[in-house]
Amino acid sequence: MALINTIREKSGWAVGTVAIGMLLFIVGGDLIGGKNRLFGGNENVVGEVAGEKVELADFNNALEQAKQSFVQQQGRQPDEQAMSYLRDQAWNQTIFRIAFQKEFDKLGLTVSDDELTDMVQGKNIHPSIRQAFTDPKTGQFDRTKIVTYLQGLDKLPPDAQAAWQNFEANLGPERMAQKYNNLLKLSTYVTTAEAKRFNEDQNSRASMRYLFVPYFSISDSAVKVTDEQLQAYLDKNKARYKVEDGRDLEYVTIPVVASKEDTAAVRETVAQLATQFTTAPNDSLFVKLNSDQPYNDNYVSPADMPEKLRQQLPLTVGQVYGPYAENGTVSLHKVTGQKAGTQSAARASHILIKPEGTTPEAEAAALAKAKDLLAKIKGGADFAAMARQFGTDGTVSTGGDLGWFQQGRMVPEFEKAIFGATSTGLLPAPVKTSFGYHIIKITAPKTNQTYQLATVQKKMEPSEATREAAYAKAQALKGQVTDLESFRKVVAKEKVLQKQEVKGLGRGDQAVNSLQGAREIVRWAYGVGGKKTEVGDVSDVFEVGDQYVVAVLTGQRSKGTADVASLRPELSAAVRNEEKAKQIISKLNGKTGALEQIATTYGAAAQVKTADGVVLGSGTIPGLGSEPLAVGKAFGLKPGQKSAPIQGEQGVLIVEPVRVDKSTSATDLSAVRKQLTDQRTGRADGLIYEAVKANANIKDERNKFF
Repeated sequence: MALINTIREKSGWAVGTVAIGMLLFIVGGDLIGGKNRLFGGNENVVGEVAGEKVELADFNNALEQAKQSFVQQQGRQPDEQAMSYLRDQAWNQTIFRIAFQKEFDKLGLTVSDDELTDMVQGKNIHPSIRQAFTDPKTGQFDRTKIVTYLQGLDKLPPDAQAAWQNFEANLGPERMAQKYNNLLKLSTYVTTAEAKRFNEDQNSRASMRYLFVPYFSISDSAVKVTDEQLQAYLDKNKARYKVEDGRDLEYVTIPVVASKEDTAAVRETVAQLATQFTTAPNDSLFVKLNSDQPYNDNYVSPADMPEKLRQQLPLTVGQVYGPYAENGTVSLHKVTGQKAGTQSAARASHILIKPEGTTPEAEAAALAKAKDLLAKIKGGADFAAMARQFGTDGTVSTGGDLGWFQQGRMVPEFEKAIFGATSTGLLPAPVKTSFGYHIIKITAPKTNQTYQLATVQKKMEPSEATREAAYAKAQALKGQVTDLESFRKVVAKEKVLQKQEVKGLGRGDQAVNSLQGAREIVRWAYGVGGKKTEVGDVSDVFEVGDQYVVAVLTGQRSKGTADVASLRPELSAAVRNEEKAKQIISKLNGKTGALEQIATTYGAAAQVKTADGVVLGSGTIPGLGSEPLAVGKAFGLKPGQKSAPIQGEQGVLIVEPVRVDKSTSATDLSAVRKQLTDQRTGRADGLIYEAVKANANIKDERNKFF
């Protein structure tokens, strides 16, 4: 508490109270506290940073501080998803504490008590303190309030004291990090030559013609690639294929779903409740005692009611409606009140006819089509059938039905037509909006009636017997397989099982494809309890939500460069394109004449196009995409000169500039230099962190414990 003592010694302010429950702050962790001890064994080690082992107890201390900060900020305990985030945060703090402290020590960076005092009550107030002690009404920061707060800190609740102590512990490391980053960021320099080149690249323009032969013009099946070619390509481009640790799995899921017997039991229970609900003296208490969802006394319009209840409109106060089975639940609704709402609701269907362009002719054609369809419907054609055939929006599959909706949810012209109608039926003329022309049918007239509903809702959940049966099925599957081959055979034989795959599962992943909360599967894949999981190993039965999972490890990779097997599709595509480029270039070589003549000689796959406004610095050809090599070649030629065939990103090109306007050097390059400097310094913080992290030789073994 050196900082607090220093402030108290220097301050003579009277002790007062300041309510700052919202103080804070930086999500914590004692970034400079704690010692890293080296242990003889690895059973309590969660990783290694810069040669220092990270013990489980130290990591848990950082995690607990992060958790406490989360609770103070959010007002709730973290769920499993939040805990995963907090573990990553605690791990990053650990990296910072060890790896960055070594860098600080090398440079002799320190933070004095005077600096810390200045950050709290001096001229350079920390942003978090300034925000916490700024009057929201006046927008003025009051320095005396923070001093008064600290003088009375020992009289505040323990959690408030802990919050400050956590914040105080972060001030020093944060300031040292700023010093360290600034030393590197302030070394950023842009030369005059760099600024000149950048300015020229951004302001040089060209118009060009080009012959383009796309790679897809040659069938993939016509180009065979070998493993040797794939490996050679990977070796040549290692920097592009750096990977972290990864695991590949195949797995099946046995879902736990409510059986017919389970559903029947829930229906019977709700049916019995219906009789009791009718005469219940206290509706909110009845809901509280019998529903899976809490009581809600809000008034709702028909637009916000379940469809089956809307079908009973108008509703009667005191009557119980249901039971209704919808979306895995069975519900009862008792009407406890009704009143006129502030907004009307209605139900309608429509057929949208969009103009095929923005010209007056396109508008007229769309209107004529809408009028023709309206006439057919008036003559007896089925509205829904016409909507499915001629509609042009997302309501096609529902026959144009928009369902119920309240005022304020549709575009003004559309709403004016619907809420201006007084009865059901077809509107006499198409309605124009920004989307096009609408043929509208009112299926339920507007109403501003709202209802207060007491709802009893029961989920149709699987019983314990159903859950046990699913588990027994999963165990039976597990008992039949011993390796990958037997796993695939059993799954292929069981038609109801659907095998799924996941590639490159990360060490810290929480989900396996769509399986959320599947952390135990990830831990198994990486090995837990000192037992290494090998390729071909079959897992035990995992329970993940409402399903059981059996998995088999099919592949593993270590941090470094990916192997051919894990990148085969991507590498194959790249190598095929190289081979296709060779074929195309060999066919184009030696061809002379205008681009059109060369294209005719080559064949139908060759296209000749024009591109204007090509910017040297962008490396893209308008209408084609990124082709930096071709763009660079174009600016190196004189107008009318043709390049040799170029292996591009999407195909082979021959470029011919029509006009090249190279930028003249600006006399004042200060603005350009500042722009480039700002760009580089803006990326510096992230790059510095990644560089220090990469140099720390980090081993993350948290999966052994979490």
